[in-house]
Amino acid sequence: MNETAALPADVEAMNYEQARDELVSVVTRLEAGGASLEESLALWERGEALATRCESWLEGARKRLDAAREAREARGDA
Repeated sequence: MNETAALPADVEAMNYEQARDELVSVVTRLEAGGASLEESLALWERGEALATRCESWLEGARKRLDAAREAREARGDA
């Protein structure tokens, strides 16, 4: 999915665990096969949106950890 494209509102509202769990479900459905081409494409697009949401949450967590480390180092607690 293009990073500049807006995520669907329901995906944007998900927390990390919700997005991850649905992504696992989408991947399982794709791996099982049997879906039509159109359904497979829709699942793929949904999976891309969910993966982007998960990455966004993880990046936010990384930034928070980095900020906490920098604050600790600035206090001399390292």
